[in-house]
Amino acid sequence: MADLPGTQRPRREYLDWYRGVAVVYMITAHLLDSWTLDPDRGSALYRQVMIVAGTGTTLFLLLAGVSVALSAGSKLRRFEDAARASRTVALRGLEIFALAFLFRLQAWVISGTGSPRDLLRVDILNIMGPSIVAAALMWRLAGSLTGRALVFAGATLATALLTPLVRAAPLGMLPDPLEAYIVPVSGLSAFVFFPWSGMVFAGAIAGVLLDGAGNGSVERRLNRRIIAAGALVAAAAYGASYLPSPYPRSDFWTSSPAYFFLRVGVVLAGIGVAYVWNDKVRRKGRWSPLVQLGRTSLFIYWIHVELIYGVFSRPLHKSLTLTQALVACALFTGVMLICSVLKERLAARVRERSSAA
Repeated sequence: MADLPGTQRPRREYLDWYRGVAVVYMITAHLLDSWTLDPDRGSALYRQVMIVAGTGTTLFLLLAGVSVALSAGSKLRRFEDAARASRTVALRGLEIFALAFLFRLQAWVISGTGSPRDLLRVDILNIMGPSIVAAALMWRLAGSLTGRALVFAGATLATALLTPLVRAAPLGMLPDPLEAYIVPVSGLSAFVFFPWSGMVFAGAIAGVLLDGAGNGSVERRLNRRIIAAGALVAAAAYGASYLPSPYPRSDFWTSSPAYFFLRVGVVLAGIGVAYVWNDKVRRKGRWSPLVQLGRTSLFIYWIHVELIYGVFSRPLHKSLTLTQALVACALFTGVMLICSVLKERLAARVRERSSAA
């Protein structure tokens, strides 16, 4: 049954919980990368932990796509205007893109290292913002659940299949700051549109379906199907990775469509697992540290990078054994959890004073 115009659905805490998992992965990957001694970086345990923690970026981008579709659907029910809903979500993407540059400026001013060129470095927010804009505009292209899912599926497939070709294309005529968004440029590119924007489009497929399901038994069945679909995509991608590549130049770990869909499949299945965990295992209404971290993921991203890589922790850079660094990860995550709680309490107080004024 379709929702009435103006209907507000309850927040999906299992998505916040899953985003909280991504926050823990993000902290782990960054802290180990910054604080672990060079000799310990060659250990098998370090590599294995970094592979798992590295999925946090895929998770963040895919969940950003889920949020695009859910937010656009919510705004459509509120405004009863698809163009306005799409435009509002797109503006949020532009805001995130602007924050990417402000974040770099903050790091440059506080730590006092690097050069002005570092302000143009392409990181995850630089890719996430424009990808959200693109996804919001794609959402507007179709007026039905099936149509929107097909639009996002086509965009996901096109991004993955074009990545090896784009990576091999001669783009030297572009200025480095622009080229860095398309293909990796040494010193400028931490992420590029191909294939990372495809993660946002893949997440939007799930978001469209979840928005159409509403809440309750339909959503429960859909999440079970998401687990099966994600596992199937991952298994098919893993099998395809052993086949000869049709591309003259393709690296499995960076540009291969097989690796792209392997990651997407695993993270997509995780949405359903998060639903089952929060529906069957986690006690209803009980406070969850992962939900807390997930609700404030952008805030945690904003403060943790400078604390881990910047001037405040300089004595710890490449100074801990792997065991010590793993303990530090747990302690640092606890500190970030406290910061998250304080941030929300402060924001609530500001809202109360504003409403009382």
